[in-house]
Amino acid sequence: MPLLTCDLIEGRDPSTVKKILDSAHQAVLEAFGVPERDRYQIVHQHPKHEMIIEDTGLGFNRSDDVVVITITSKQRTDQQKKKLYQLLAEKLEKDCGISPDDLMVSIVTNRDADWSFGKGEAQFLTGKL
Repeated sequence: MPLLTCDLIEGRDPSTVKKILDSAHQAVLEAFGVPERDRYQIVHQHPKHEMIIEDTGLGFNRSDDVVVITITSKQRTDQQKKKLYQLLAEKLEKDCGISPDDLMVSIVTNRDADWSFGKGEAQFLTGKL
């Protein structure tokens, strides 16, 4: 936890996808201070016509490199979220050559009772986590 879902336009090779996920994980580690093995990531690749990611009038120039990251997480501070957005943009540009204009991030928050990591248990509620 957090659970990161990454939506991409199809066509990236597996090593590039791995690099995107590794960079995103490093940003989450630094911004949220989670343990190294607290890594849950899912990638969905879509045909170009299935992703319409405009700019809300902010003037971003989107390309086929667009990355949409949705993070499901327990509540984080505004400062942690702002740090994550900055780190994601920096790391994806540096490590993967993805322009900050091609990054969109959304964080969806939930509570301890909303997580089960396996075995039909709510580990946050049982005290195992």
